[in-house]
Order: sequence, then structure tokens, then C-alpha cells
Amino acid sequence: MDSRFLITGPDDAGTTILLAHGAGAPMDSKSMNAAAAALADAGFRVARFEFGYMAARRTSDQRKPPPKAETLQPEYRDAVAALGAKGKLVIGGKSMGGRVASMLADELHAAGEIAGFLCLGYPFHPPEKPAQLRTAHLENLHTPALIVQGTRDPFGTRPEVEGYTLSKAIRILWLEDGDHDLVPRKKLSGFSAADHLQTLGREVSAWAANLK
Repeated sequence: MDSRFLITGPDDAGTTILLAHGAGAPMDSKSMNAAAAALADAGFRVARFEFGYMAARRTSDQRKPPPKAETLQPEYRDAVAALGAKGKLVIGGKSMGGRVASMLADELHAAGEIAGFLCLGYPFHPPEKPAQLRTAHLENLHTPALIVQGTRDPFGTRPEVEGYTLSKAIRILWLEDGDHDLVPRKKLSGFSAADHLQTLGREVSAWAANLK
């Protein structure tokens, strides 16, 4: 196995989920560790990787800003090839990582390389800039997709997202009061982070069972 990947979950799982990180935090951030563990507990093999700019931060004090998401597509495509997953493969990621995967999803799905697309907190727009939508390519997406979104995510709240034109191939799993890391305020919502992680594992498992 290529050393660039961080693997969680059973090696003999029928479905592998490949996840890339968000713009500002690495593949082993608290939120990605929690999500990977929840998905592994649900029976998935989860593979995480980092784009070059993020990996470079581990060996340098320089913190270069992330490149534009569009320019990271070749790195994601290379990760799919290097992983060489057996069985069904779902690609996706946290926030920006999921956005990059969404740009490649139809190409890879048409080629028979992936079965679906999963995003944990899609960045529908930059915070406090609701007019700068990142949804044009999602209007005609053909790949079966699941976006897991907190209802108070500043990158796309439920009232905002429900007004968008999105492909019928996209299903959105709303987690009540979840922020961009899917974490709720328990005193206000009655839900804990553990509750939402359990829901994440259960619902992704049910969704993936219908992928071909």
C-alpha cells in the first residue's frame, strides 16, 4: 500500500471510501478522524490522503494557502489510481476535498472506476458570501451522490441549500444543528456529536448498499 494513504477499517470491506481533507486542516484532523472511525465502524474501508500543499506543511514551517480546487483534480485522479481499490469505490472528502472529488465524479463513474460520491460538509459558498455559489456542476451530476450537511453550516445552511437547483442524483443527509464539522450544540439541539456520527455511519451504509 502506498504510504501516502491513512487506512481505517477492515481490509476485506466490500466498499472503500477515499477521502481528501478540507482546505485548512490535514487528513488526520479531529473531524476527519471522527468521520473515518464512524465509517469504519459501519463496515467501510476508509482511505485518506493529502494534497501536496497540505503534505508539505508537515515538513515545512511555511503555510502556503491552498490552491484553487480546480487545480487539484489531477492529484485526486492520481490518488484513485494509486489506491487501486478492490470492490466498490466511493470518492469524496471533507469540504474542499469533497468539492474536488465532485468535479471528477462523472468522469470516473462513466469509466466504471467509482460507484458514488460522498461529501462531508460541501462548501456551497464561502462563509458570509452566499452569492458566490459553487454549484453549477452539481446541477447535472449523474453520479450517485450523498452530501452530509449540518443544518447551520456557514458554507450552506438548510434554508439556503433547499433553494438551489441540484441534480436528482444528489441526496442530502441533514444533521440537525451541525456546523461545518457536523458538530451540533447539544444543549440547543438535543443531539451530541456522537449521535450525528452514528447517524453518519448508518445512513452512508444504507446509501452505499444501493450503489452498483
